[in-house]
Amino acid sequence: MLILHLALFALLGCGESQANLDSMIYNFSKESQAGGWYTLNDGVMGGVSNSTIVINEDGFGLFSGNVSTANNGGFASIRYPFDEKAINGKSKISLRIKGDSKNYQLRVKAKSGDYYSYILTFTTSKEWETVDIKLSDMYPSFRGRKLPMSNFESSSIEEISILISNKKNERFKLLIDTIELT
Repeated sequence: MLILHLALFALLGCGESQANLDSMIYNFSKESQAGGWYTLNDGVMGGVSNSTIVINEDGFGLFSGNVSTANNGGFASIRYPFDEKAINGKSKISLRIKGDSKNYQLRVKAKSGDYYSYILTFTTSKEWETVDIKLSDMYPSFRGRKLPMSNFESSSIEEISILISNKKNERFKLLIDTIELT
């Protein structure tokens, strides 16, 4: 009987872990080393903003830097492309973050090769919080312009980004714990 209970416990535990793995987009930790993330700043268009994504001493992702509007610039971002992840009935992306009271955009791509992203702006606080962003509220945008297309309706995603662009010079700091489909 004990063996049966242990086997059932193991099966249930594995199922729960697999469900978490299926919905987790990224879980920052000391072991993750920010693998796969990269920065894309306004230097691609002549700007001088800068940013980094690193794992801090507590194991959180730290997206920080300086946004400058010089040379027609004004944005900094981090991106994470990944293998296709099915939405599987989930309706939101949840970010566990600690910010700096600034506005950021969450950006997703249904296909990593798409020229546009689906975006939504969120405001951070200086406390740890979970920010829930409804996928259906995310609208298509390219180079700061809303596109005449439907909001996000895809059954999967292949890339996420976080961007800061508040049309002013500013330093920023965003701690990220987890990003997941919920």
